Amino acid sequence: MTSLRRSLPFVLVLLLIVPVVALATTARFDLDTPSGGPFPSDAFTVADPSQNTGVRVSLPKPGCAARPSDCADIDVLNTLDGFNMQPRISIPFNGPIDPTSVSSANIFLVSLGSTLGGRGGKVVGINQIVWEPAANTLHVESDEFLDQHTRYLIVVTNGVRDADGGHVNAGQFNAFLQRSNLTGARAAYRQEVVAALGHAGIATDAVIAASVFTTQSVTAVLEKIRVQIHAATPAAAVIHGTFPRATVTSLTWHRQVTTAPTFEDVSVPIFLLPPGGVGAIAFGQYQSPDYETPLKFIPPVATRTGVPAVQSTNTLQFTLILPATPAPPGGYPVVIFGHGFTDSKQGAPIAVAGTLAANGLASIAINVVGHGRGPLGTLVVDRTPPLAAVRVPDGGRGIDQDGNGTIDSTEGVNAVAPLIANRDGLRQTVVDLMQLVRLIQTGGIAGLSQSRIYYAGQSFGGIYGTILLGVEPDIRAGVPNVPGGPIIEIARLSPVFRPLVTLSLAARIPALNNGGPGGLPGIPGFTENIPLRNEPVRTDTVAGASAIQEVIDNTEWVSQTGNPVAYAPYIRRSPLATHPTPVIIQFAKGDQTVPNPTATAIIRAGDLKDRTSYFRNDLWWAAMIPPQPPMNPHTFLTFGVGPVPAIEAQTQMAIFLGSDGAITVDPDGPGPFFEVPINGPLPEELNF
Repeated sequence: MTSLRRSLPFVLVLLLIVPVVALATTARFDLDTPSGGPFPSDAFTVADPSQNTGVRVSLPKPGCAARPSDCADIDVLNTLDGFNMQPRISIPFNGPIDPTSVSSANIFLVSLGSTLGGRGGKVVGINQIVWEPAANTLHVESDEFLDQHTRYLIVVTNGVRDADGGHVNAGQFNAFLQRSNLTGARAAYRQEVVAALGHAGIATDAVIAASVFTTQSVTAVLEKIRVQIHAATPAAAVIHGTFPRATVTSLTWHRQVTTAPTFEDVSVPIFLLPPGGVGAIAFGQYQSPDYETPLKFIPPVATRTGVPAVQSTNTLQFTLILPATPAPPGGYPVVIFGHGFTDSKQGAPIAVAGTLAANGLASIAINVVGHGRGPLGTLVVDRTPPLAAVRVPDGGRGIDQDGNGTIDSTEGVNAVAPLIANRDGLRQTVVDLMQLVRLIQTGGIAGLSQSRIYYAGQSFGGIYGTILLGVEPDIRAGVPNVPGGPIIEIARLSPVFRPLVTLSLAARIPALNNGGPGGLPGIPGFTENIPLRNEPVRTDTVAGASAIQEVIDNTEWVSQTGNPVAYAPYIRRSPLATHPTPVIIQFAKGDQTVPNPTATAIIRAGDLKDRTSYFRNDLWWAAMIPPQPPMNPHTFLTFGVGPVPAIEAQTQMAIFLGSDGAITVDPDGPGPFFEVPINGPLPEELNF
């Protein structure tokens, strides 16, 4: 008894200590499931030598009976040759942490170099930090857009603190490094992680978790398609008619809106094409290879050895606006102009063509995939008597995709497949424009310069135009107007498009709508709880928000091959060809359709801040008499906020392209309404 009494205090001390040790927070490191350790991770890939990366994603599936939408998503993700280029990085713990302790000093990425050859070493920090206490999981995004087909090391150090301010421990990660009985893929992955830490010069004693992952290839398929296009000489365009502008009194679009078929007539605003600057309007068509299946997606091919297959041939209608001035030797320099979402070649291209023509530039436009309504449309050209009216073919590219008998303004641009959305509609539009470049180069449209080919586009046209400028070096200069990306970020941040995300979440099984902005009659909106760049750490206690975050990240991951942000680096910073392409990125403060953080994503990825033209919509409306509340400036290029900013921005575009990308003017000179380039930091907030 005496011995027991003497031992009791020591035993009590031990009992008090044991719970403290048991409650100490450690980083989890379980490679059996993506949520068990730092993700993304090459532990969830398989070797595939047919890919540029040498791997292919291989994610396990959940119970598909209960979660069929998640399983369908994984089927698409598992076709990719790597992970997202701006991934939602998830780091689980076995208990709470102090999320305010998290920073780029204790969680960061290190480039290990391209899988196609190239040195690594660049360190990338983190941003948009979210702590999910219900799952004890930290979610962050890389502070920069990552390079394609490149291996990265994620490093988590013991600078991360637990809820009591102590260091978080390594736990399972240390055990993983020290285990001697690992075999096969697990042993290979451990060797990969250890080698990566050594390559980065990071001592393992401070590392509590780490992951190695490989980013996907983005440009490979469009590069292969461009090679195919430029290996051939397309048939010359068929011209339906060329009409002197002075003889044209009106232009009526007889557009097909149902499969019945029925039509509606829309007047084309040719008053924006004054005869003093515009000499003629021409209409024609050309053939373009179609790589999309009838379900509107491009079948995946291996990024190293695969060959994209042409599925069919598109007959594409175009409108060509010619200047009134005589053509220079070699033909008119020509601007391919890309229209926006829900628009057509009868809209924005007409609004800008007059200014381009007044500056000696021809312009040409086609309809985007899924736009321009049905294929039976026509244009009626009314002319001054005694000249008779002429009807020319003008079939659109819309289809009745949902089988309800109508052909909506964007029907056919989205794939009938999970996550893909309009990724391949964007890529196919880029294909059609590369074919148009080749057609002009080979003299397939008479009267146009075969070398002075430029690009400009508004909104959706700025989006696929940025992709085009990244992969088509034979375009000499470009002006994307109000572009942004990725598309899912535009959709969730924009009050215009957020209801579309609501519909997609409601269509999932199980549905993910958890209430919030973007609701529709009978359909609740959603709350994703994702902070903007540079905002403070956010603690996510909203039920269902994490599942929505994952779907948004997966959508972005799948969309990267059609994401303008992913192509922006290849315009100037790291051109795929031997030369950069001169550009101006025109955008507006407080854009509610393509919000500012999505425009700055392109600018940051392409290192294009010095090539910006920033319309200060806030100052413009404050200068009104009396001052007016700012309206959505998204269409400022096409008279959306009045004629003065539109003409000034169009003139900047025309001077820049007319000078072969050499001259950039401030649209309002010393005035305050345009900043060229933007003053101060990029606007990472919404501004509306």
